[in-house]
Amino acid sequence: MPTYTALTTLPGEDAAEALAEAIERMEPEPSGVGVFEIEDGSGLWEVGAYFLDAPDTVTLELLRTAFGAAPFVVSEVPEVDWVAHVRRELAPVDAGRFFVFGSHDAGKVPAGRVPLQIEATVAFGTGHHGTTLGCLRALDRLLNESASFANVADIGCGTAVLAMAAAKELPEARILASDIDEVAVDVARANVEINDLAGRVACMEAAGFAHPDIQSAAPFDLIFANILKGPLVELAPDMARNAAQGGVVILSGLLVVQAESILAAYEAQGFALVHREDLGEWSALTMRKA
Repeated sequence: MPTYTALTTLPGEDAAEALAEAIERMEPEPSGVGVFEIEDGSGLWEVGAYFLDAPDTVTLELLRTAFGAAPFVVSEVPEVDWVAHVRRELAPVDAGRFFVFGSHDAGKVPAGRVPLQIEATVAFGTGHHGTTLGCLRALDRLLNESASFANVADIGCGTAVLAMAAAKELPEARILASDIDEVAVDVARANVEINDLAGRVACMEAAGFAHPDIQSAAPFDLIFANILKGPLVELAPDMARNAAQGGVVILSGLLVVQAESILAAYEAQGFALVHREDLGEWSALTMRKA
């Protein structure tokens, strides 16, 4: 059974939220409505709605006119087993010493590499995205420089691929992985089990550092935060409070055009840039607390 999407853009968060609320009152009502900032400096926000039945295009046109939005793009989405599709399409990923793969490619792990098995799910972080790849390469670079870390946090962990990479190469370290999304935490725990790291990586639901276990474990000498520009900027003061002196943070989830603003936010909190790698349109920053 197909579903339908209706997407539009308009300037300003308040207007976008108001339009989303109006869409929620439509008949037939949508099964879900989302509001997302388009992080390209344009100031535009995307409003997207999902419908089980074809949406009323007349109502959509009236709403977009009332709120000053762009014309809605309405599409029919065929029913697809996306997990099976992703499993077929995703090839293994080389990230320095790390080799990220799905179970369907378990026989392709090269000798001498650090294997990380990640199953295709709704959680972010398979290694294929430039941000996750950049973070893994940043960790590999630090380890090649003989860096050692005893206390590690992966904030916004998604699949927990970064936490698991640290656990594989830092066998004595305490490693915590948190995500604001309950489903992501469940996925992270499953991946930890698959990779024989039960008891090595503690996964928990938390917004940023707001969890008793994280607070009691701080300060950390290595922190991953592969999220988005907005949360990264908001987290900068907390990052400084929870990073040890001389501690390293690996930041990504940001576009190349956003890197300078992230650098400024973290430099204001006492961090200095160690390394920057741009992979396509995405950037990964390695910074150290002075």
